[in-house]
Amino acid sequence: MTSNQNNKQTIDFFEEHDYFGYEKQKIKFFIQGELPMLTEQGKMLIENGLIKVAADGNGGVYTALKKQKMIEDMKSKKIKWVYIYGVDNIMVKPIDPIFIGLTVKQNMQIASKSVAKAYPEEKVGVYCKRDGKPSIVEYIELPEKMRIQCDKFGGLIYGDANIVSHLLSIDAVEKISNQNLKYHLAIKNNLYKFEAFIFDGFKFLDDMLVMRVKREEEFAPIKNKEGLDSPETAKKIYNDFYNKI
Repeated sequence: MTSNQNNKQTIDFFEEHDYFGYEKQKIKFFIQGELPMLTEQGKMLIENGLIKVAADGNGGVYTALKKQKMIEDMKSKKIKWVYIYGVDNIMVKPIDPIFIGLTVKQNMQIASKSVAKAYPEEKVGVYCKRDGKPSIVEYIELPEKMRIQCDKFGGLIYGDANIVSHLLSIDAVEKISNQNLKYHLAIKNNLYKFEAFIFDGFKFLDDMLVMRVKREEEFAPIKNKEGLDSPETAKKIYNDFYNKI
């Protein structure tokens, strides 16, 4: 999934590298949706005679797949599972037989990988249930009492961190694509933008599998230019792991 801002550059990059050895016709690009941005006063912005917009968040993947007939295309090819992950995690394992097999064995339509929170205040969303339905609660929404709450073994009750590593059946993707997801408000450079999150679609299913994996084996995010969660730290995690196997 690309955006209007980076679609051409992404395709050009794949072309330049000969699609990294994959068959070109098997690589599909689709563009996520957009929503208007607002000022602090709640007014729309006009830029070059057009309303200024921004990408509608990673939760826009469902609608984008539907509108651009990607779900239809996958079903015609007998594809049964879709793996969705954040492009900023260089340690992701998109094809994991154990993860897929466990999901199928437990008859689940949605599954996610998690890592143990490094410490109670770590700024990550955590898995939970809301009104009996699978969900993720963001760290800013989690009260301190729940953030530090432990089980009898001393582990955090809300300690499974979301690393954006999700497996969904094609039927689950199609079902969620027919629903309206709520939008979250984000402030970017004193402007308001609206985003849907992938996990907001989980509530339309009754249950899900969460499989905890080792952080050093499957999670090395790149979110900052330098310091914590930067290219430098991600590269170190990558080299430390693959140099020892």
